[in-house]
Amino acid sequence: MSYIQKSLGDGETIIARAHFHVLYLTAAWLSLLIPGALLLAALAAAQTQPDPYTVAAGLLFLLGLTVFFRMMIRKWSTEIGVTSHRFVEKYGLLSMRTNEIALPNIEGVRVHQSILGRLFGYGTVKIEGTGVDSVTTPAIADPVGFVRAIQTAKEHVARS
Repeated sequence: MSYIQKSLGDGETIIARAHFHVLYLTAAWLSLLIPGALLLAALAAAQTQPDPYTVAAGLLFLLGLTVFFRMMIRKWSTEIGVTSHRFVEKYGLLSMRTNEIALPNIEGVRVHQSILGRLFGYGTVKIEGTGVDSVTTPAIADPVGFVRAIQTAKEHVARS
């Protein structure tokens, strides 16, 4: 069960969840597969003893493995969502940190998309609250749709 589900209050429902874009997952896998292919090619070309190219390819593979797990752990341990009462961001694998802002306390929401972000549909969302520091999400898929969910939830709370 996710943190957001565990933390729901009485009558509170999840309206939207943000997800990492598929390009994030693609970058993680490429950081592992490209150095892995180079290592295999270097091992196949090496004679009986490893040459400097094989050692360099091995080090590059270790770096790629580190980058892969760092990116995947971030993906696996991050939750971002909007409930009927608040915005919630949780991250951390061994330790946990959360940012929560009640919907009535959200003053501003900004979307930042680079050119590639506009083309492929990803970007960051910065949420500013009253008396609270701003919260910036990692690059998520469909940031405009996520902002729309926040605005819809805010309007629903305002009418209640």
